[in-house]
Formats: sequence, C-alpha cells, structure tokens
Amino acid sequence: MATIDVNSPVFIDTNVLVRATLVTAPQHADALVAMERLWSEGMSIWISRQVLREYAAVLTRPQTYAFPISPAAVAAQLRVFLTQFHVADENAQVTTNLMILLETTSLGGKQVHDANIVATMQAYGIGQLLTHNVKDFVRFSGLVNVLSFSDVVQR
Repeated sequence: MATIDVNSPVFIDTNVLVRATLVTAPQHADALVAMERLWSEGMSIWISRQVLREYAAVLTRPQTYAFPISPAAVAAQLRVFLTQFHVADENAQVTTNLMILLETTSLGGKQVHDANIVATMQAYGIGQLLTHNVKDFVRFSGLVNVLSFSDVVQR
C-alpha cells in the first residue's frame, strides 16, 4: 500500500477517468470516491493531452461495460476536463524523458504509453500517479509514487 503525499501533485491515469465518469464501468464508485477525495483535499490534479486522447478512444468504441459514446458527447466531456484539471502538454522535455526511460527501463509495445505518462510527470514535477493498473507502473515506482484507489480512499 502506497502512502499519498498531500503536498505533491497527482496525475490521473486514463483508466481512472473512464471509471469515474461511466456509471457502468467496473469500480466506478471506487474511482469516483478517490477523485472526490483528491478534490476535497485541494490537491493539485493533473492529466495530459495523451490521457485526453486515450479517454476519447476508449469511450468512442464498444466496451464490455458500455456502448460507444458519440464523439460530440466525448468532446463535451473533454471540455469539462479542461476546466477541472491541470493539463500537461507534450513538449521537448517529455520526449527527452521518454528517450531516457526507453534506454534505462525494460519496456516495449503498449508499455511505451505508460512510460510517456511517467516522462510527462517528470517534466512537470508531478510525483504521484493514481491508476487502476498499478502493476503496469511497478517498473516506474522508483521514479513516481504509484497509487491505487484504496491508497487514496483508505488513508
């Protein structure tokens, strides 16, 4: 169980946003409670342009727990996110950090997307990541504090 640092910004992974916004998603309540806890404690909460794209990709295709949502409805939700979160842009420093992670960490394929999240967090000084897929980020636990829903809710 990781310990949340209330003085450090938190990056929200795509799977948390999906679970928090879709009532039919697995662990919807857990994700929603975790997000509400972060907001209520006044924490600095971040996402990235990558997360926005991934969110749109997930919601506009069929899921086992939901039908696709119209692109226009997803665009409206993205506009809401832009008002709720700090949004990290991908810039030269993110790319430099990603290249370093590729050279120093054992990863490949879809794991590059996870590495890019960590690279973005490093570029913006974001020390904590809230994700449903904790195991996907274990390889980066020396670089960022990886948090699960229960780490946030049960503290």
